[in-house]
Amino acid sequence: MTQRVSLSRAARLAGVTRAELQRRIRKGELTTFEGELDIADLLRVYPSVTFEKTGKLEQVEQIKADAVPRSHDADTALPSPEVLVARIRSLGEALAQKAAQADAQGTLLDELRQHLIDDPVPAGLVPWLDERRQEIDALSPEDGRAKLFAKDTFLRLMSASIKIIPSGHEFFVDGTESILEAAVRAGVRLGYGCASGNCGECKARVVSGEVSRIADHDYVLSEREKHMGYMLTCCNTAVTDVVLEASEARTTADLPEQDIRAQIRKLEAEGDDLLVLHVQTPRTHTLRFMAGQRALLALENGAERELPIASCPCNGRNLQFSVRRGDDAFGAYLFERRPSREMVRVRGPAGHFVLDEDSTEPAVFIALGDGIAPIKSLIEHAISIDRIESFHLYWSVEQPDGHYHQRWCRALKETLDNFAFTPLVDAGTDDLLAMLRSDLAEPEALRYYIAGPTAAVNALAEALTAAGIPAARVSGEGLD
Repeated sequence: MTQRVSLSRAARLAGVTRAELQRRIRKGELTTFEGELDIADLLRVYPSVTFEKTGKLEQVEQIKADAVPRSHDADTALPSPEVLVARIRSLGEALAQKAAQADAQGTLLDELRQHLIDDPVPAGLVPWLDERRQEIDALSPEDGRAKLFAKDTFLRLMSASIKIIPSGHEFFVDGTESILEAAVRAGVRLGYGCASGNCGECKARVVSGEVSRIADHDYVLSEREKHMGYMLTCCNTAVTDVVLEASEARTTADLPEQDIRAQIRKLEAEGDDLLVLHVQTPRTHTLRFMAGQRALLALENGAERELPIASCPCNGRNLQFSVRRGDDAFGAYLFERRPSREMVRVRGPAGHFVLDEDSTEPAVFIALGDGIAPIKSLIEHAISIDRIESFHLYWSVEQPDGHYHQRWCRALKETLDNFAFTPLVDAGTDDLLAMLRSDLAEPEALRYYIAGPTAAVNALAEALTAAGIPAARVSGEGLD
């Protein structure tokens, strides 16, 4: 009796990323069956399963703490969050042991059937059967299969899985966050508008599983829609694992043009002629965009400039832009006035320089000067969706102190095992090609994303294709 789990859940069970699993699948160390992994195969590659405290566990403990009633009778007082979590874990382990025994019993029946096929009257069948049953009865919570079941049970108490059809995208809902919030955080582009239950744009159909409303909404679902299982993802959370039929934006053409009145929250100076601009949209109107796209910013005085978005779509409410002083009214106003809390219109998104989300092979990101803005957005989104096997960022600037996102680069390098960063100064096309040949074992099998001055981007893209890289694997964005 084989048990299989999705790649996303397998990654959580093993304590690794989906990208790590995909790397092992590409190398033939793991085998998938219709996109799922066999539990026994997972245990073979990752034999050690523990309940070590992680950020997810801490987050759940906080959720439990927040769930404790503020006022209650002494007779019905809940235990502390720590005790509650420990009891849940204990119950999960007990259940897991029984589940593991049941799983092993099914395997035993399969083995018995094969024995009878191979030898209709095997002399040692009864002793063998007795011995195998004793082994199964002796299974302890420390057994690898039991520990894996225990961890899976505990994770299911912590969060629920959402699978979207027809795309097959999967993400997890933690605590009581809405399905829409979890989707945005995971980089899944479900349709939505107001995100507050008024417009109905986030309507989706529950195919299987159970959801629970966590917020009231003014949008009225018809009785027929309710009967068919429709609900609003912005106002519901998942109670169990859920299969959801919902629309997604798959290309830039699927995203609506938006005009949002937002606010300048902060301006950070990075040298004499560069500002990092932080813009925040209203809670009820976040910007829907794809990583690598641009937005047109218009100030209250009418000055405007189109800029690449330097932040992740997983947080469409907090947008980041890199602003050079320039010689226009937009730059002059920001550098001279340094406005804060002023309103700014955000219109967009625009552009087609986006991540190829269906490709899981390693990716190379090459930022030339301020090309780091859209590249930063692409990398953050790639990390958010956790599908790309590995990343390597090359960032060439004109001056040695020009890497103004150096702290961000170093943080990623220290945090992620599959991220590499190579800072460069005034690197030309030939320099970059030599560096790539030196660093990359199979350059023709990778994906390349290049952003910066148009002439330099085009020259590097042409050099890569001339060196044998398929043109379909090279994407470029000119910023002037």
